[in-house]
Amino acid sequence: MSLIPWLRWTEASPRLSSRSPAEMVLETLMMELVGQMREAERQQRDRSNAVRKICTGVDYSWLASTPRPTYDLSPGERLQLEDVCAKIHPSYCGPAILRFRQLMAEQEPQVHEVSQLFRSVLQEVLERMKQEQEAHKLTRQWSLRPRGSLALTTFKTRARISPFASDIRTISEDVERDTRPPPRTWSMPEFRALKED
Repeated sequence: MSLIPWLRWTEASPRLSSRSPAEMVLETLMMELVGQMREAERQQRDRSNAVRKICTGVDYSWLASTPRPTYDLSPGERLQLEDVCAKIHPSYCGPAILRFRQLMAEQEPQVHEVSQLFRSVLQEVLERMKQEQEAHKLTRQWSLRPRGSLALTTFKTRARISPFASDIRTISEDVERDTRPPPRTWSMPEFRALKED
């Protein structure tokens, strides 16, 4: 019986990647872009082969080898996209990829339009990140704001509220003022308001 399986605990545990989350997001998004560009080029090639097959009536696709990708990003455009990708928070990486794939399926762009579509998706994600950060900042400000109760608050103006007082004279008020009130029963005392002149 071998003791090697029993001694596996002495082996070093597998190390996690030493890359930062930002580098992983950058790499993931750029790999997605390259993969979608290849897929768009393949679809474009398939469409042109189908048109050629319909026009000529002959299918030579079995004879042709798969061509190498012809479209590639310029170094400047690649650096700009990498710069934008580096600003994406890791929690937004998945939604960005899903949105990009959704737009690719809906629009079926040409190969040279894929990078522009990718850039627009990244801009949408950055705007959403900014909006959510501002909303979070406002909620944090409101939650940290000192709360005072109404009982402790002193009002600078003391106003009396009289819901029945009105400056507008009505007809019924004039009629009631001129007539004498009806006599009350013996069990009820009469109350009269003092007239202020």
